[in-house]
Amino acid sequence: MIYPSISSLMKNMDSRFTLVVAVAKRARQLNDGAPKLTNVNADKPVTVAIHEVNENKIHYIRTKSGIK
Repeated sequence: MIYPSISSLMKNMDSRFTLVVAVAKRARQLNDGAPKLTNVNADKPVTVAIHEVNENKIHYIRTKSGIK
């Protein structure tokens, strides 16, 4: 079982594409040294980013050129 589930992550996003892009961009920021916004016992940036999205600590802005 994957935790958090896709259905719980989708409550904070409007599409799966948006979810993937937001998690990928946040994981890149974490990899570049940005501080974690959540207390999770994980070392992988993607896992931390997923938990941040699940806790609604990541917000996105949809622009004409992509997601910011």
